[in-house]
Amino acid sequence: MTDSRWLADLDAALPGGIRTSLSDRDQHGRDPGHPHGQAPDAVAYPTSSAEVARLVRVCHAHRRPVIPYGVGSSLEGHVSAPHGGLCIDLSRMDRIVALSADDMDVRVQAGVTRERLNDELRPLGLFFPIDPGANATLGGMASTRASGTNAVRYGTMRGNVMGLTVVTPQGDLIQTGSRARKSAAGYDLTALYVGSEGTLGVITEVLLRVYPLPQRIAAAVVQFPTLRAAVQSVIDTLAHSVPIARIELLDELQMRAINARSHLGYADLPTLFLEFHGGTASVDEQVATVREVMEGHGGSDFVWADRPEDRSRLWKARHEALWAGKDLRPGSDVLTTDVCVPISRLADCVLDTREDFDRRGLLAPIVGHVGDGNFHSLILFDPNDDREREQAHAAHEALILRALDMGGTCTGEHGIGIGKREFLAREHATGLPGMKAIKLALDPLGIMNPGKLFAD
Repeated sequence: MTDSRWLADLDAALPGGIRTSLSDRDQHGRDPGHPHGQAPDAVAYPTSSAEVARLVRVCHAHRRPVIPYGVGSSLEGHVSAPHGGLCIDLSRMDRIVALSADDMDVRVQAGVTRERLNDELRPLGLFFPIDPGANATLGGMASTRASGTNAVRYGTMRGNVMGLTVVTPQGDLIQTGSRARKSAAGYDLTALYVGSEGTLGVITEVLLRVYPLPQRIAAAVVQFPTLRAAVQSVIDTLAHSVPIARIELLDELQMRAINARSHLGYADLPTLFLEFHGGTASVDEQVATVREVMEGHGGSDFVWADRPEDRSRLWKARHEALWAGKDLRPGSDVLTTDVCVPISRLADCVLDTREDFDRRGLLAPIVGHVGDGNFHSLILFDPNDDREREQAHAAHEALILRALDMGGTCTGEHGIGIGKREFLAREHATGLPGMKAIKLALDPLGIMNPGKLFAD
């Protein structure tokens, strides 16, 4: 039974109080990958780091769980509350704190979304390139070490977060990093908290690198006769050191799905979505090299999307791949997953995965940020069919073990959450005790997002 004293203390700690309605709680206990997650006992909507600190101090005093929440777009059950507790919804912390165009950095509150930030940066000729698809909050993106479609050129959140404001499990406020472009001063606490999935503290502000808007942006669609040809063309493109901005793979099943949802009008064939950034001469040079490589693998003529509205339509369709995949079989449950492998093993991993899905009779589109060896699958299954469910989970496990055997990782960007805890233990068997020791040292009561990363 919920401790009424704890809730009363929380209510008193926040102007406007907390919320305990069933609708608020249920909404904050699930994400698209884990729609049947467990609800917290209460939800709070702070507007400042100081308010977050007060809430966490109350939870620490009562030994109650704290679950940070952005917009709920994570995919591995990060926001589920298996032990109840307080969900801290940071979406109202949406202020851009400081922006320096000269230094190309910006400090934002954790609830600022990537689209909102880019709306503010665009008039200054700047942009923030990390694009996981969903209009996620920047605090959430830091917490899950997000990446996305631009990672092949601009990297991931790991390389673009310069510093953080964090509320510790004891309710203290700490600052990590600095605005300097490099530092050799002490432990890299910023790197520790980026990707910690809310298990070490609540990220309330993020200091980010930003970039000049490219002089020219050109997008293209290329289709291939086989999946192998499409993937091999990616490997060869990277071997030519082309600084391509985006290179996305969609297999024939995923193309069928997004054609149906977004009415793109392409053939249902293995397809690459490409984007080039740079000056006019640079983009022309990139395009000429990539065209030659891809034509050598049977790639069709490039279909160009030069106008901003055409590029937006193309990437909107790509970002809706999850929902398009679900549309292939309405009423199904979907097991979403991702892996990342060395580029040299990418073709083997993708093709073996496609073969395994087909052999098991599973409807499972493949889509991925293949420029950095990362791809996703959406495994659809009938929730009322025990055999299908078993096959879906068996295929999921086989995919991850395949990636690990190839020197890869169980997740390139989704994170661990609840869904991949067992695979973290397999991937980092010798390192897991060290991770747990860090967790215990910083959060000895175990109140920060319990049940994530490690089983209780």
